[in-house]
Amino acid sequence: MHDSHTLPAVAPSTEHRAASAPLPTGAGGVPGRMELKPVQERYLDLLKQCLTASIYPESSWRIVEAERGGDRRMKADWRCRTKDAVRRRIVRWLDARGMALVRRTPFDRDRRERGVDHPMFGYSMAGHRRLENVRGCLEDVLVQGVPGDLLEAGAWRGGMTIWMRALLKEYGVRDRTVWVADSFQGLPPSGGDHDGPDLSHVEHLKVGLAAVQANFERFGLLDEQVRFLPGWFCDSLPGAPVERLAILRLDGDMYESTMDTLVPLYDRVSRGGWIIVDDYFAWDGCRAAVTDFLRDRGLSPEIRRIDWTGACWRKD
Repeated sequence: MHDSHTLPAVAPSTEHRAASAPLPTGAGGVPGRMELKPVQERYLDLLKQCLTASIYPESSWRIVEAERGGDRRMKADWRCRTKDAVRRRIVRWLDARGMALVRRTPFDRDRRERGVDHPMFGYSMAGHRRLENVRGCLEDVLVQGVPGDLLEAGAWRGGMTIWMRALLKEYGVRDRTVWVADSFQGLPPSGGDHDGPDLSHVEHLKVGLAAVQANFERFGLLDEQVRFLPGWFCDSLPGAPVERLAILRLDGDMYESTMDTLVPLYDRVSRGGWIIVDDYFAWDGCRAAVTDFLRDRGLSPEIRRIDWTGACWRKD
C-alpha cells in the first residue's frame, strides 16, 4: 500500500565515503520489523498523501510574494525592475484586502512525490521519499533497540513531525518523544554568501507555534509525546531538555542553522541512530556546514542519498 523505502547509495564524493550498504528499507526489508495491519498501512498511506497535499491538484498553485529577492536579473535589467515594482504593488494591494495573487501551476505528481515542488497548502514539502526515509530509519532503530527520541530542527507546518508521531502511534511506541524545533517565525536573515539565499521575507515559511500545534491536533496527534522547542536554533537547542536521540533530522536550509543544530545535538544521538539532512544536495551552505562539522570532528560517515536533495547517515 505504500512506496518502497529502498534508497540508492550516494554517488562517490570527494567529501565523504560513499555508502557501502543500502539504507533501511522498511516494508519487510528490516529483519524482524513489526508488521502493521493492512488498515494501518492504508491509514499511513492516506496520511502521507494528506501531509504532502498530493490528493489536491490545486496545491501546486503558487502564491506570488511581494518580495522575491536574490534575482540578479532585476538588478541588471530595468524592465525586470519595473515589472517587479508593479507586481509588488499589486500583491501588497491585494494583501491589505485579505486577498492573494496566485499562479495556477499544473500539478505534477512525480514532482510532489519527490518533494521538488512546494505545496501551497498541505503540511510538508518533503515529498513521499523523504517521508518514507524517516519511516525506514525509525523501523531500523526500533528493531536494533537504539535508544532515544526523534527531533526535527526546521518543522514548517509540522508535517514531518506529525508523520513521526503517527508512526510511533501505529507501532505502539509509548516511550519516545517527538521534538519539534523551529523558530516558528520563518528563516533567519542570511549571514552572507556562505549561508545561502535570504528567504527571511517569504511569508508562507512563517508558521507560528499555535498553528503547528493546531495542525497536530487536526490529526489527533497532539499529546504528551510531542514537545516543542521554539526559537532560533542557536538559542533553543544548546540548553534543550533532550537527553538522547535515535533520529535527528535537520531541515534548516542554511549554513548557520545547520551548524547550530549539529553542534549541540550530534553528541546526543545514540550510537546506531540516524542523522538526516533534508537539504544536503540542494543547498551549498547546508552541505558546507555538514562537511565542516564532520571534518572538525574527524568523522567520515557513509553519507547516503535519499532523493535529489536529502541525505542521511548512521552514527557509528
